Amino acid sequence: MGFIGLGVMGGGMCANAVKKHPAPLHAFDMNPDALAAQVAGGAKAAGSVADVARNAQVIFLSLPGGQQVMAVCEEIAAHAGPDTVVVDLSTTSVADARAAAAIVADKGLSFADAPVARTRQAAIDGTLSIMVGASEALFARIEPLLRYMGSDVTLCGDVGCGQVVKLINNTLLFEQVAAIAEMMVVAERAGVTAEKLIEAVGLGSGNSFALQTHAKKAMAPREFPAKAFPMPYALKDIGYTIELAEQMGVEPRLPRLAAEYYQAAIDRGIGEKYFPAIIEVIDAKKP
Repeated sequence: MGFIGLGVMGGGMCANAVKKHPAPLHAFDMNPDALAAQVAGGAKAAGSVADVARNAQVIFLSLPGGQQVMAVCEEIAAHAGPDTVVVDLSTTSVADARAAAAIVADKGLSFADAPVARTRQAAIDGTLSIMVGASEALFARIEPLLRYMGSDVTLCGDVGCGQVVKLINNTLLFEQVAAIAEMMVVAERAGVTAEKLIEAVGLGSGNSFALQTHAKKAMAPREFPAKAFPMPYALKDIGYTIELAEQMGVEPRLPRLAAEYYQAAIDRGIGEKYFPAIIEVIDAKKP
């Protein structure tokens, strides 16, 4: 087995795979410190993408976006054996996922898109939600391996469908966080504390995962942890969703509105903060 991309999410996922897989895991990342951390946990250091491709039958990817995924898939296709499976855990556009699948299929390799949801801590704990686009036969082969990293693994349809569900999931979350940010500032200025708002709304029909997680842990205390999901990543995912919606003949008005907040945060110089920090954009506008 192989793992390429050992960043914020990939590092936790790879570490779980190393612990739970009985055979050696060949890991690679361009960051030597990230690679060293996995080697310390029991992974075998690979010197390149090609090195992983030559030594692993199932290769997991956790990369920044579609451009990187396709470049890595081209390198894998040039060096891997014909029965190799590439499982992309990254978030990309649907079109990029299907293009990457075509790249490896030309060399007789199989491909599944398997983007992940939940937090960095969930990646460390092995409790991610993983949405998979693959044939039923391929899913049966890779599901036990995906369960090293995720507590919930769902086959969503053929290649690309994992990305469809992941992008919709993320965009709904980003929209909800934007809506909560607006209403939390309204409540605070009207005399209701953020903590009391979360408590009361949490008992009503306005309750949500975003309220209980992002609002409670980050927005109410105005604490935004470092190395968490930043604004450009949110904006990237919303952009993919807008593109998909337009291709499907739907006008994505709400995603566009949410994107305005995340772009405004980037423009104000706080884009590297954890994405619920968009509340600072709203709170900066004094009455």
